[in-house]
Amino acid sequence: METLKTVTAASERHFEIESARLAALYATGILDTPPEPAYDAITRLAAEHFGMETAAIGFADETRLWVKSHWGESVRERPRKNSLFEMLLEKNAPVVVTDLPSCTGYSPSALHFTHGGYVFAAAAPVRSTGGSIVGSLTLLSARKREALSADEVRTLESMAEMVANLLELRRLKQNITRQQVRRARVAEARAAGNTWPRECDLRRALERREFVLYYQPEVDLATRRIMGLEALIRWRHPERGLVPPMDFIPAAEETGMILPIGDWGLAEACTQIQVWKNEDPRNGSLRVCVNLSARQFLREGLTDHVESLLQQSGTSSRQLGLEMTESSLMPNMNTALEVLGGLHTLGISLSMDDFGTGYSSLSHLHSFPFDVLKIDRSFIGRMSDGDQALQIVRTIIELARVLGMDVVAEGIETRDQYRLLRQMGCRFGQGFLFAKPMPAEEVTNLLRLPGRVLPDPDGAASCVA
Repeated sequence: METLKTVTAASERHFEIESARLAALYATGILDTPPEPAYDAITRLAAEHFGMETAAIGFADETRLWVKSHWGESVRERPRKNSLFEMLLEKNAPVVVTDLPSCTGYSPSALHFTHGGYVFAAAAPVRSTGGSIVGSLTLLSARKREALSADEVRTLESMAEMVANLLELRRLKQNITRQQVRRARVAEARAAGNTWPRECDLRRALERREFVLYYQPEVDLATRRIMGLEALIRWRHPERGLVPPMDFIPAAEETGMILPIGDWGLAEACTQIQVWKNEDPRNGSLRVCVNLSARQFLREGLTDHVESLLQQSGTSSRQLGLEMTESSLMPNMNTALEVLGGLHTLGISLSMDDFGTGYSSLSHLHSFPFDVLKIDRSFIGRMSDGDQALQIVRTIIELARVLGMDVVAEGIETRDQYRLLRQMGCRFGQGFLFAKPMPAEEVTNLLRLPGRVLPDPDGAASCVA
């Protein structure tokens, strides 16, 4: 009993420290921002002073390292887990590693930041004014080197302090504006009678692993065989029960918590894919699709981050699908094309979600390397009401055929909808007629059905629960 109390107290203390660290990090406004020359000056100075091939300044939120500046070889984003940054947190002091390949307990790709064969690394913490470690100044070399002397370590710390000073200037400059925006948001929320969840509620939920993924099967409409799954997030709140995404995703978007929550969802889906594949090698053909928010999709380094998650989990790229809406693509076409191109090169399936409800820019659609169009449930639900919705669905199916894409109809709830979609040549679908979103353990039971074929829903007018 005493041991349990000690573990609980240590867990609470860790949560308090991490919450303070993240609060200090977000107060700087440094994440998800364009490059700033002032930081490049520091990385260049550090690399030249110590004679290193690469220097980088990075900041770590809940799940990943954000590289703000680098000098030398291009530095890629990496998951935070088992990284050099976590070594800094554990030691709460500068870290010098003279033989990276033999560093046990840590991921080489995370330690190295890139795919380069680095053998030496030195890092100094970048601290907030309150002393929390929010980032790091890291030196990397592919050549064997002796450990830094005490004077050299102090010099590296001084350079990290220069980064911290720039962060403090940034925080002070935007502090007044931030307070004004916060007051306006609070007033708006109170006027609407909605003050939950707050940013701290979402951060605590992420820390305590209260978020869970539910999965809804995507089936071949001709055979009812499960071909894939869509991952859908839920919040298993200790007091409020199972909270649907519509009750917390808008707050996550507004506060910026959608980024770490989204990163968690991607990592969790990759891990679960591997679990199902290990249980039955035939599940290696199964694809799990994850929804990306607009902020996730347009974030720099997304392709590298996804590639790293696949490597860490051992998941094949063909088993991961990413879904994004039309509205997340159109504001910045050039960035969208670049990101989609990188993800497509990895071999990841790309789906345009809720097609027909956004910009419907058909003139641009052929430029995007999408594999799948998902017909929004609002059209499926109105197919039996008249010719207009039916014609829209038929047009989307034909458009996809011409462009060489698959089609998935969302929200199939009745036998009539099921029949009409098959008559129009829609190959795939999902909806309550076949299966509702469910926890991973329930999906496991479905995957054990002969041929992964779901029971025939014949005779059920609706399976809406």
